[in-house]
Amino acid sequence: MARRLRFNGTGSGVTGCPSVHEDLDSGEVIVHGPPLTDADDLAQLQHFSEGEVAVVVPRDLLVDWTPKERDRQARTIDRDEFQSLFGKFEHTAWRLETRRRYASDEKNERWRQFVDTGSVGDDWADAPEVRWFRDTIRAQTEQGKRMERVRIVDQPATLGQRYLLSSAKGNIGFGEDIRNLWRADADRLRLPAEDFWLFDSRLVALLRFDDADELTHVDLITEPAEVVRCCMVRDAAWHHAVPWKRFTAELDSDT
Repeated sequence: MARRLRFNGTGSGVTGCPSVHEDLDSGEVIVHGPPLTDADDLAQLQHFSEGEVAVVVPRDLLVDWTPKERDRQARTIDRDEFQSLFGKFEHTAWRLETRRRYASDEKNERWRQFVDTGSVGDDWADAPEVRWFRDTIRAQTEQGKRMERVRIVDQPATLGQRYLLSSAKGNIGFGEDIRNLWRADADRLRLPAEDFWLFDSRLVALLRFDDADELTHVDLITEPAEVVRCCMVRDAAWHHAVPWKRFTAELDSDT
C-alpha cells in the first residue's frame, strides 16, 4: 500500500528541490534533493551501505521543515474557545472546507427547507443557528478585517455541498468572501483533505470529524512549520478557486 505523504516545505523557491515530506501514518520524514556523487566525499561517509543514496540539503531546510517532535504541538479546545477565535482575530480568518457532508447542517429547519424547495431562502443569515456567527463576522468585516473561505465541490455536487452553495449567499451578505474549487482541481493541486481555519497566518484551528461527519473536537496548532504549511495551502487554493457568484452561474448552466 502506498504511503500517505504530505509535503512540508522546500528549501528552494524555484525548482522545489530539495524538499521535505512526512509520512502521515509512521511519522517518518522523506528528504529529496541533489545526490552526493563525488567518490572522495562518499568515502568519508560512515555506515554508508550498498543501495543507499546520500542527499545534500541545506541546514535551513531541516530547521524549517522537519517536524520538531513526533507529536505535533496541538491543543484540543472546546467549542466555546473555538467560537471565541472569530471575535479575536486581528486581520484575517481563512477556511478550507473539504468534506462532502457536514452532519450539523442537517439539524435545522433551513436544511429541511432546502431539501423540499432547493433553496435555503433569502433570510438564511437571520436563522437562530447562525445569528451569532453573522453578527460576529459582520462586526469584524466592518472594521476592514477579511473573512475568506474556499469550499471544495465534487462533480456532481453532493446534497450537502449544494446546500452550502445555496447558503453562501447569506454568508457573503454579512461580509465573507467565498470561493469554490472543483475537487479534481484540488486533487491536481494536491490540497490536503483537511478542514481548518487559519487565523492571522499564525494559528490553525484543525477541525476533527468522525465517520458520521460529526465535528468531534478542534485542535489548535501554533507550531511554525505547520502554520506555514497551511498558509501555503491557502495561497494555492485561493489563487485557483472561483468566486461564488461565477461558480454557481457556471454550475447552473451545466445542469
